[in-house]
This record gives sequence, C-alpha cells and structure tokens, in this order.
Amino acid sequence: MASEQDRLLMRIAIQTARKGQETPGGECVGAVLARDGEPASTGFNEGAMHHDPTAHAEMVVIRKLCAALKTTSLKGYTIYCTLQPCGMCTMACLWAGISRIVYGAGRSDVHYIYFESRHNNTVDFIRDAFRDDLQIEGGVLAEACSVLYAKPSDPVPDDSSPAHQQTPNPI
Repeated sequence: MASEQDRLLMRIAIQTARKGQETPGGECVGAVLARDGEPASTGFNEGAMHHDPTAHAEMVVIRKLCAALKTTSLKGYTIYCTLQPCGMCTMACLWAGISRIVYGAGRSDVHYIYFESRHNNTVDFIRDAFRDDLQIEGGVLAEACSVLYAKPSDPVPDDSSPAHQQTPNPI
C-alpha cells in the first residue's frame, strides 16, 4: 500500500511531467529516483528533444543518477513514474538493481499509444526475470497522473513509431 511519502514523491513526478510538457522537445512522463524518501534525480521524457527513442523519463533519471554517483548499481532506490514503465524501462530498472517501482497511471488508465504494442507488462517482466527483490506498487495517484495523458477512448494522431504500431494478439 502506498505511503504518504510515496504520494509526495509521486507529486514531484507529476510536477516534473508538467515541466516536460512545457519544455520544447520534452514530453509528459515524469520520473523521480529517491532513496530514504529523498529525491535524488528527476526527469521527463526527452526522446523528441534528443532524437533518442530510449530517452524515456525512467532512462533519463537512471542515466543522470548513475553518472552523478559513478556507478551502475541503484540498489536501495525507488523509482516513481507517472506512467507504468514500458518494457525497456522495466528492464533498465532490473539491470540497475532498483529496489522498488512505484507508478501512477497504468495501461488501462490511458490510451494504448503510450505503450509498446507487444502485449508485455511490467509485472510480467519482473516475474519472468525471477526478481523477488523488486517490489512494484501501481496506481499511486493514478487519477492525477492519468489526466496528463489521452484516455483509452480518445482519438490520437497516428504515430509512425514501430513500438506503437498495433500488432495482432498472439494468443
């Protein structure tokens, strides 16, 4: 269950997402890496800004903090994301040894365009990676986070990104 500290840090992630919306080339996903309740790194999606499809908010904060600490291990850190992490970001959390993922809006709260269309899910990645030392808490301030994004039924412009193109369900 989310704590008041989780909600406070998610509010910082929401503020960071809004900063991303206001920044040329920035986008509306915000993330915060924290340890012992103290924010250590904040960021938003910078993909369009840097022409980098891997510059999701989670990747941005992981890169910034690892560079600042001169390490590749973020064991003991919690990442707060306004949107459920995609597969790439989840795997980066696993590789960095992050101890906890806390996210706001989930896949069912927003339009599918925000996720890769390969029917993968953060929880599946964690389970399949056999990591029992990584905790996931979803839905923290989900309503406040989901207002940043298109709703499942909203029309959205076509996106030519290969990650977002609809694929048939393999099941």
